[in-house]
Amino acid sequence: MTVTRRDFLKGVGAGAGLAGAAGIEAFPSEVAARELKTKGAKEVPSLCYYCAVGCGIVASVADGKVVAIQGDPEHPINRGTLCSKAQAYIQALDHPKRLTRALYRAPGATEWQEKPLDWAMAEIAQRIKATRDAAFTETEDGVTVNRTEAIAALGSAVIANEECYLLTKLMRGLGVVWLEHQARV
Repeated sequence: MTVTRRDFLKGVGAGAGLAGAAGIEAFPSEVAARELKTKGAKEVPSLCYYCAVGCGIVASVADGKVVAIQGDPEHPINRGTLCSKAQAYIQALDHPKRLTRALYRAPGATEWQEKPLDWAMAEIAQRIKATRDAAFTETEDGVTVNRTEAIAALGSAVIANEECYLLTKLMRGLGVVWLEHQARV
């Protein structure tokens, strides 16, 4: 007797149907798989920030912790798919060596100090203002230039067009003339 592929598949389907109708339990691993880790978790839509594409993700959050990440099927860019980096996003969130505070090493010091993010942002703003004020040129050879050459800005492939536009507007407002982008370096 020869069994064709079609006959084999029909037999497997019929056997599975009879087993289900007879009340035969599935394998223990299949029973455990039915209890999803996302059970009772709140689904939070977000964006992946590994690159500037901006794929939509849906994070399942339970007890304040992300327990699963999947692609957002309603997002117009990725339509539910994710690249390998985005699929591994949860590992970056839960990594024990992930930085959650700003690290600061004072001039001449050998040790890093943990500082609050608010302190770091204020310190950066103060240093940018001090550098701009110290090196700002209003006129050159009788021509108004309003620029500083002591600050430079380097964009990256992680920022999207809109963020790049805002960065450029900010830098031009400060008088920065040295603007570059990672894609051209």
